[in-house]
Formats: sequence, structure tokens, C-alpha cells
Amino acid sequence: MAVADVSDRSIAELASLEGRVAVVTGGATGLGKAMTRRLAEAGATVIIADIDLELAQATAAEFGASCGARVSAIHLDAADSAAIAAVADFTIQRFSRLDIWVNNAALYPSVPLLETGSDLWDQVMAVNLRGLFAGSREAAKHMIAAGKGGVIVNIASQAGLRGVAPGLAAYVASKHGVVGVTRQMAIELAPHDIRVLGVAPSHARTEKTAVAIAANPALLEQIPALSTSLLGRVGVPDDIGRVVLFLASDMSLFMTGSTLLVDAGEMA
Repeated sequence: MAVADVSDRSIAELASLEGRVAVVTGGATGLGKAMTRRLAEAGATVIIADIDLELAQATAAEFGASCGARVSAIHLDAADSAAIAAVADFTIQRFSRLDIWVNNAALYPSVPLLETGSDLWDQVMAVNLRGLFAGSREAAKHMIAAGKGGVIVNIASQAGLRGVAPGLAAYVASKHGVVGVTRQMAIELAPHDIRVLGVAPSHARTEKTAVAIAANPALLEQIPALSTSLLGRVGVPDDIGRVVLFLASDMSLFMTGSTLLVDAGEMA
């Protein structure tokens, strides 16, 4: 198989996700909510798979009304590989296709290295890395069976490319793994016309970062991006949502294996 040459298509056609079905893990709040919104606005049917089902249902209702798109919710514990498989199966059973899978669900504990126990380490890896791998695997199985290709977008982090700040050892390790497995999955899935791409945001102000700052106010000094950037403001979730839309659409059709920085030049 080979990706199409889309040189003759308009920008509107390339950016459109009409007729496609997407799953966003952790899509009820924060970065995931922004991704869900942009995918729905582009015309995709979106399934929000989140551990907080009530909040996911509220987000689905909000965007279903505002975007005029089909947005639904399903419970998902991203540490449970069987549950991930069930979400992929549900998507096929209900919508008969699966075109886009966004691995966004993640844990972000801020705990000093010497206080990080094995249980916490394992929990972070179970969600941030094993859950991402399982989601990609299950999505790819259905995409290969359908024979129409697809896109997997993995939400890494700037922390996947360098150390960040004290207290984030487990998170940084997990996100380095995300960047690495994105490259590897791109190699293995390219023959099936499945593109695998990553996004590495800097810190955007979300519910999770607010919790982390409350637990460790020193983060504001340790991580300057939580207060400002070269572009004059702190990142917001939609800054990442727009990039995910680009990667999920045919605008990025000749890309795979890359992880794009969305960091306002912090690593320039």
C-alpha cells in the first residue's frame, strides 16, 4: 500500500474528517477535551474514552450540540488492556470503522525521586506507556482488518525529550518511552498505511497542572513554561488540539514516526 498523492485536493478537503471515526482517550478534560473539540469540528465522529464517565458524557453532550457532530462517551481505565480492547471493539460494532486513535490519557504525579515508590512508578507506566501501547495495538488490529489505513496520535511531552524538573522521574521516563515506541510503531505499521505520530507539548495550564502546582508550588519556579514563554503567554489546551487535528487529517499525509514539539520555542 502507499499513501495517496493529494496534491490536487483543496485545503478544505485535506483538513476535513467527514466520515471518519476517532477515539480520544482521556478526552473529557484538559488537552484531551481540546483535541475532541477540534476533531469533532472537522467532522469526525468522536468517542471520548475516559475514566470519568460522567464528565465524558457531559463533554460529549457539549460538543455534540456545539459542533453538530456525533460525540459519545465510554468508560475507560487506560491501565486496563482488556478495557482498551473493549473500547476498540465497541467503536467497530457501533460505527463500523476506526480511522483515528489518539492516546492522550496520562498520569502526572509530582513526587520527589527518593519518595517515588515502586507502586507509583508502575501505575504511571501502566497508564502512560502500557496503556498507550495497548491502545495503538488494538486500533491497529482493526485498521489492518479494514484495509483502509488510519492514524495513531500519541501524546508525548517535552518531558519525552529531556529531563524537566524534580519530582517527575516516572512521568519523564514514561514519555521518553512514548517517543521511542512512536518511532517503532511507525516502522511496523507503515506497510498497512497506518501513520503513527507524536505530539510533545510544553506545559499548558490544565486541570492536571493545577493539581500538580497545588501539591508542589515550587514547580512555578522550576518550570518557567508554567508562567510564560518566548511567545508571550502560557500554552492553552487548544494549542495542542490544533496540532492533533493537523496530524489526524490528510494535511500531514506524508508524515509518520515524527514527534512534533508544541513548546513556544522553549527548546529552541
